[in-house]
Amino acid sequence: MRRPRLALSMLALAGAIAIGATGASNADPGITGKTILLGGTSPLSGPASAYASVARGADAYFEYVNARGGVNGRTIVYKVVDDAYNPAQTVQATRQLVEQDKVFAVFNSLGTEHNVATRDYLNQLRVPQLFVASGATTFGRDHKRYPYTIGFQPSYQAEGWIYGTYLARTKPGAKIGVLFQNDDYGKDLLAGLRSGIARSKVKIVAAEGYEAAATDVQSQIAKLKAAGANTLALFATPKFAIQGYVFANRLGWHPLAIVNAVSSASNIMTLASEGNSNRTVENSVSIAFLKDPTDARWRADAAMKLYRSVLARYARGANAKDVYHVYGMAVAHETVRVLKA
Repeated sequence: MRRPRLALSMLALAGAIAIGATGASNADPGITGKTILLGGTSPLSGPASAYASVARGADAYFEYVNARGGVNGRTIVYKVVDDAYNPAQTVQATRQLVEQDKVFAVFNSLGTEHNVATRDYLNQLRVPQLFVASGATTFGRDHKRYPYTIGFQPSYQAEGWIYGTYLARTKPGAKIGVLFQNDDYGKDLLAGLRSGIARSKVKIVAAEGYEAAATDVQSQIAKLKAAGANTLALFATPKFAIQGYVFANRLGWHPLAIVNAVSSASNIMTLASEGNSNRTVENSVSIAFLKDPTDARWRADAAMKLYRSVLARYARGANAKDVYHVYGMAVAHETVRVLKA
């Protein structure tokens, strides 16, 4: 019986820590008798800075664990470097973390192209690229070529397929206009959407890409409206998803909106709603793979109670309604499980 790749990767990482649990080895960079050093890159600034909350949520959970004895008596030290959502800066920062800081693992670095840009380097050096913050298909599909890399969230292609099958079932006459980031992130979602509608009458009437470094997507939204789309798919990071809603509203266009999970956080949708004046925001569909901190159904949930408590104690002033904090805390929780295994 073949074990799932996630389990195998966890066992490999746990084995490396277990060696250090009885006495740190010089063969294990980032592990001493007292500490485990993790590093990662995050867009603390730049066009995707909404995701900075992911790193903050993770750091809060590590601090919580450290206050309770750490992992096998070791304190987790988590160093985050700002890459401004620029893959070139990601490469430079990752080299710094590995070659100068001597981290044990590069943890939860955010972005598809950013992790692709560092994957060969990290695997050549056998540095774990742990729980990549991207749903790009390659991070699950190509594990034989990149055994030191593992993703965390559901794949973008699967997510896109869900939207496609949903539209085929509920809106068979849908004419979709797609705004997508012009990289593996956006293209994976688009490929999944195409797969989901393949045997239906739903059609993609236009697909407009944008570059991550772009200023705005006003022209793309205008083209999608002009193509006769009655459904808008926003496969974009928060900045551009918000713009998509705002520019559509300015054009008097109020289609059904499909927004990818990583841009559907309640705080992002609040910004897009323009003071509740944007009807398209209320007419939106997305998926969720995390518990929404604004959803009343989780108010008494034990895990969410712990989330709010940890965030209040170790990330003072952080917005507990921001689901990106939940993401960061969830991935940190799983990392601690790996390290303790």
